[in-house]
Amino acid sequence: MSLLIIVLSVIGILIFLWLGYIIGRKIEENDWKLNRLPMVVKERLKTSRAVLGGQFSEQLAPYLPDFKYSPTECRFMGKPIDFIVFNGMDNDSIEQVIFVEVKSGKNKILNQREKSLKKAVEEKKVSWEKYEIPEGVTEKREE
Repeated sequence: MSLLIIVLSVIGILIFLWLGYIIGRKIEENDWKLNRLPMVVKERLKTSRAVLGGQFSEQLAPYLPDFKYSPTECRFMGKPIDFIVFNGMDNDSIEQVIFVEVKSGKNKILNQREKSLKKAVEEKKVSWEKYEIPEGVTEKREE
């Protein structure tokens, strides 16, 4: 009889522990949905807006009053550099090619890729290359 009481007591304790665990998980899940999730969503939206604002301002830069170059001579790249300026292109006489990286917001430091591009340009590791499409590539094939 006492063994039966011990077994039933252990089973009862295990059931109460399991119920406590399930109830605790539900409380934690509700706390997450009601308190933490809205803050995470708000923070993510703020970050997303900052990124989109930065991308928009990058493309708008040539049209801002203090931009040094003619917008018609700028070509947007995006990555690894924002613009390549062909100074003199409006006059059909390109005198200089300028790489322009636009920075906005708080982070105005060049990343590693931008630094390496800047270094390559400064060390005059820039060249001209012409690539000719092989004949037949653009011709229509007969079937």
